[in-house]
Amino acid sequence: MNPEVSIVIPVYNEEESLPDLFRRLFPVVESLGRDCEVILVNDGSRDRSLVLLLEAARNKPYVRVVDFNGNFGQHMAIMAGFSKARGDKIITMDADLQNPPEEIPRILEQMDLGHDMVGTYRVMRKDPVFTRKLPSKLINWITNRITGLNIRDYGCMLRGYHRRVVDLINMCRETTTFLPALGKKFAQNPVEIPVSHEERHKGTSKYGLYRLIRLNFDLMTGFSMVPLQGVTITGLFVSAASLLFALFLIVRRLLVGSEAEGMFTLMAINFFLMGILLFGVGIAGEYVGRIYMEVRQRPRYLIKMTYPDDQEAGEKP
Repeated sequence: MNPEVSIVIPVYNEEESLPDLFRRLFPVVESLGRDCEVILVNDGSRDRSLVLLLEAARNKPYVRVVDFNGNFGQHMAIMAGFSKARGDKIITMDADLQNPPEEIPRILEQMDLGHDMVGTYRVMRKDPVFTRKLPSKLINWITNRITGLNIRDYGCMLRGYHRRVVDLINMCRETTTFLPALGKKFAQNPVEIPVSHEERHKGTSKYGLYRLIRLNFDLMTGFSMVPLQGVTITGLFVSAASLLFALFLIVRRLLVGSEAEGMFTLMAINFFLMGILLFGVGIAGEYVGRIYMEVRQRPRYLIKMTYPDDQEAGEKP
């Protein structure tokens, strides 16, 4: 008999956070009064995370562990969890406890009301203002304008998905994706609710500035052609303005004569046009690069072991 609720948690080098996660998560799961399973996906951790995950699976019959062959990223780890989940209601959350497990019942309440996707947005965020809060708000605003998805908080992974939405997500084969946006595309009756947010007490964040920029490029280029179209439109306007300026210079030369003045202005305009050209080439390169990744048709992730479904191979950790 399949469980009603599946909770999918990606784990990457969270050895310090896992004991506290289990201490808070398992009582919540057991107090729900529902048949549940917890799927912990080890995304190629290099610390003792896998040891702790397998220990939890041995102690709790509703815990299952999926062990990757390497590090494939948070979203691919959740995709693997989706492929193993058996529940009608699937909840995702991070392992660092910045998403409190105590919020899970509130998500299930919304799903019981008929919402097939429950998004969340963090209130009273404990992140640094200038390195996380403000950039996050700016990126959310830009992304919503580009994709038209109107998701309030793209960075919060504490979300609920109905089985129908997860099945549609599992049918998608792209190698780079952004699950909250994909779920919002497929949902028929989505809703967003506020959730509390906690400061990371142990361990370090796995999302540096470069990784966050890469993730948002995946989001914008994977769900919209607006960046490419924007560059094209900008190129048309700049070309028209350049033509008008060239005509102005020709007329001015006929009326006034040749002169050396305005050299730095022309250089500045030239550098500006070169910047637009390089930006346009970069945007086009992002799309071409993603096409290249898709046509290779490489596996999105490799599962080494699923416990307890598979027997542990080789030496035990």
